Amino acid sequence: MTLALTRSTVAYFSMEICLEQAIPTYSGGLGVLAGDTLRSAADLGVPEVAVTLLHRKGYFAQHLDAEGRQTESPVTWKPEAELELMDGRSTVLIEGRTVHVAAWKYAVKGVRGHEVPVFLLDTNLPENGEFDRTLTDFLYGGDEYYRLCQEIVLGMGGADMLRALGYDDGLIYHLNEGHSALLTLQLLERQLDGRRHFELLNADLDTVRRRCVFTTHTPVPAGHDKFPLDTVRRVLGDERVALLEGAGGVHQDMLNMTHLALNLTRYVNGVAMRHRDVSRSMFPDYPISSITNGVHAATWAGPAFAALFDRLIPEWRRDNLYLRYAVSIPLQDIRDAHAESKLTLLNEVKRRTKVQLDPSVMTIGFARRATPYKRGDLIFSDIDRLSSIVKNVGRLQVVFGGKAHPHDGGGKELIRRIFAAREQLGNLVEVVYLENYEMALAHQMVAGVDLWLNNPMKPLEASGTSGMKAAINGVPSFSVLDGWWVEGHVEGVTGWSIGGPDAEGDPGRDALDLYAKLERVILPLYYGLPFAYAEVMRSAIALNGSFFNTQRMVGQYVHNAYFPNGLPADILVEETALL
Repeated sequence: MTLALTRSTVAYFSMEICLEQAIPTYSGGLGVLAGDTLRSAADLGVPEVAVTLLHRKGYFAQHLDAEGRQTESPVTWKPEAELELMDGRSTVLIEGRTVHVAAWKYAVKGVRGHEVPVFLLDTNLPENGEFDRTLTDFLYGGDEYYRLCQEIVLGMGGADMLRALGYDDGLIYHLNEGHSALLTLQLLERQLDGRRHFELLNADLDTVRRRCVFTTHTPVPAGHDKFPLDTVRRVLGDERVALLEGAGGVHQDMLNMTHLALNLTRYVNGVAMRHRDVSRSMFPDYPISSITNGVHAATWAGPAFAALFDRLIPEWRRDNLYLRYAVSIPLQDIRDAHAESKLTLLNEVKRRTKVQLDPSVMTIGFARRATPYKRGDLIFSDIDRLSSIVKNVGRLQVVFGGKAHPHDGGGKELIRRIFAAREQLGNLVEVVYLENYEMALAHQMVAGVDLWLNNPMKPLEASGTSGMKAAINGVPSFSVLDGWWVEGHVEGVTGWSIGGPDAEGDPGRDALDLYAKLERVILPLYYGLPFAYAEVMRSAIALNGSFFNTQRMVGQYVHNAYFPNGLPADILVEETALL
């Protein structure tokens, strides 16, 4: 089904969106998911527009010394070289002063030519004061005051910008995480149209709710944005604080962006089946559904596999469900495409680190945001056990990537522990940690390793998408049963599990299970039965690649969140097999 824009439009708000390597406006999974979502919306012709912040100084460039100590430096890029400056302007009030907002446009182009415009908001304007000009500089930077001001620009400034750019008031707003929840305040003020906060009616709240849907990504309370009321009162004023209280956005004497979004949206979803259950336990008073995340298959299929699919499954780009037909791809073709992808990765490793990895050795990939709960060093829990496995069963080499947030001391320490383990293992296990894990490097890693490792502490993985990218390239996952892997795991068919199916993790058991399966199942299969290993690779594509993609995901949003009562008459529908 292809949807052509007439009047009804979905407005997708996200603090970060990964558009392309040259535009460093993302930090990790949330931004990459947002970019993949918009790419599939463009492919499918969904009438959508997106809003984010410009982040002139990006997230940061990562630097690691010989001991794994991370330092950071700003990323420099030129918006005018990549984007189109729009004529429209919006304003927001911060502590009573007017902050002017401009917008830059990036067009996400679909396979049939449909475009989804993305507007990146920018406060670096001469009419703004020195501090206000920095509000769209740093992604997840600054203190809580800076973050609140940023979220005002994103939510309220973004909603006002769409009106300034000519989008009508019939928009459906999709809040991708709670950072943009203040757009509901902007909509509520429009609804009141000059009436005071004490005149707020349930009908006013319902009018806003009918316009908004909300996706929550965070499975722990600490991950939800909250701001002290004193700060909010100083920044937004008494009248708006009273409105936020009336709208249910104040929880435990804090402005809670998730509670604001929960109270002022008509549809709420988590990003995996397990995450839905976790979210329902965190917010038992709200009906929470789920739409499991996906990845944009055409973006994340490496060149070798994309060429293979083009030759044997030519419909796959238009309709990712055809990846199911990977069951018919000859195993030798799978092996050949993977060998090409692996060589590309190992050449990149050598270019970056001067380390020459062996293409005949089982290569494990682990690339996530470096933070303690993701447990990047779990494979090094018992150096003696790992050494014994390598000596007696088969060799291993491990490729790591991932940044620690500048203020995450635990994440930085995690990287140092990985470097220390590398020194302990010496030449027995080759370990490399690649700096600046970003879009281009991710392309090579998810396609070039032999096994994708993922072992966060349960239940802290909302979904995860790195393993989905690997699956598109025939790389099996070796993961704890959390997030998407609960749905994608078929033991020995699409990959392997670490630990048991229980909701809570057991660090000791997880490490033992990891070693046991490496020793008794995975390494013997890889070295002893290479075509049987290729069958697992093929199944990862056919079973997981065909489902865990953003074509399927966006289709679910269209039918379950945006237009649950059927497509409106002002959207022209061309029937195909996609939705």
